[in-house]
Amino acid sequence: MAPAPLPRSRGRGSPRESFPMSSTQPFRGIFAIPVTPFTPDGDLDIPSLRRCGEFCIQAGAGGVVAPVNASEFFTLTEGERKTVVETVVEQTNGRVPVVAGVSGSSTRVAVEMARHAGRAGADSVMAMPPYVRHPGPDEIVEFYGAVAAAAGVPVWIQDYVAPMGTPMAPALLARLLREIPGVEYLKEETALAPQVMTQVKSLAGDALKGMMGGMAGRYLLDEYARGACGTMPACEVTDAHVAVWNALESGDQAESRRLFRELLPLLNIEAMYSFVVYKEVLYRRGIIACPKSRAPGSPTLDETASRELDLILTDLAPLLTAKIPATVGV
Repeated sequence: MAPAPLPRSRGRGSPRESFPMSSTQPFRGIFAIPVTPFTPDGDLDIPSLRRCGEFCIQAGAGGVVAPVNASEFFTLTEGERKTVVETVVEQTNGRVPVVAGVSGSSTRVAVEMARHAGRAGADSVMAMPPYVRHPGPDEIVEFYGAVAAAAGVPVWIQDYVAPMGTPMAPALLARLLREIPGVEYLKEETALAPQVMTQVKSLAGDALKGMMGGMAGRYLLDEYARGACGTMPACEVTDAHVAVWNALESGDQAESRRLFRELLPLLNIEAMYSFVVYKEVLYRRGIIACPKSRAPGSPTLDETASRELDLILTDLAPLLTAKIPATVGV
C-alpha cells in the first residue's frame, strides 16, 4: 500500500508562492538543535525526541533545527530523517519555527528531503552542498535553486567546514542570496565565520534576510556585534544559551559576557567530544533515555572526563532551569 501523502501544515501553498516568513516572522534568537536519540539497540527513540523538542521550547528557544550535524543526520536513513522532521514539527506545533535539515549526498537526495520538509510543515530548510563529492560554484548555484524550488519555504545556506562541508567564498554566498528566489538566510560556520558574515552582509545587501552562526555558539558575542539574528547550538543547555542571548538583546554587554564565561568550560569540552557530550548532558538532565551514538569512531568519556563534566554542570546549574512536563514522550 502506498503511503498517504503528507498534509501541508499551517497553510503552505505551492513552491512557486512567495516566502512569507522572511517579512512577517523573522527568525531570531537561539535556534536549538535536538540530538537524535537512540535506544540502547540503536533504534530511533521517538519519545526522547519529543522530549528534546519540548525542552527546546520550555528553555526559551526561538526555533528548532533538525536533523543536522549535531543530530548525527548522516547516520540516519532517509526514512528516519523524514520521521525526525515530522516528529519535531508535530511536537513544536507551530509554537516556534522549525528549520529542517535537508543536506544530501546529491542534489536529488536534498530535493527529496526539501520537498518532504515543506509538505510536513517545516517553516524553512537548511542545506550544505552535496558532501561526498563536492560541487563547484556553478553546480552549487544549481543545487540551491533546486532545493528552493522543491521546498517552497525559505532556504538557509549552511556554509560549513571541510571535509563534510564545502566552504564557499563570500562572493558565491552573496550570489546565491541575490540570484535564487527563496534562498534568504545564512548559517555561517567556517574559519573566521564572523568576518565572513560581515563580508556577505556587505555583498548581499537586502537579499540577506538573516544570518546565524553555529559551532555551539562559541562566537555568538562577535557574531551578534556583526548583525547576527541568532545562533544554532545543540540543545543540551538551551536555557543557558538563551540567558546569554537575552542579555545581548537587552543591551547588557557586561551581563552577556559574564554569562558567556559561565558557558565556556562546557563549550571547551564539547569541542573535543561533540555530540557525545550533547547527549550525555541531555541524559543527565533526564531529557533523553539513553546517550547512545551511531556515529562511527565516536569518542567516549572516560572516568576523568566524566568527572570534569560533573564539575562543569555543577557550576552551570544556576542557568539550567528548564523543565518539561512529565507527560511529554510518555
